[in-house]
Amino acid sequence: MEGSLMNNIHVLRAQRKWSQKELAERLGVSRQTVVSLEANRYNPSLMLAFRLAELFDTDINLVFQYQSGIGGDS
Repeated sequence: MEGSLMNNIHVLRAQRKWSQKELAERLGVSRQTVVSLEANRYNPSLMLAFRLAELFDTDINLVFQYQSGIGGDS
């Protein structure tokens, strides 16, 4: 069973008072990529995930949380 990847990008961005456009520019991605990440419609590459953690100056586990599908209803 598949799991899901959730994130706190919106919260971390808001704490810094950055717009989606500003975060996108800092990451070198499009604003639409940030929109999709925040909405959990897109899972980032490993490199982008680490870049986000570095940019927010926090542990990657505080940016992303993996929720396994194990133990769910079958």
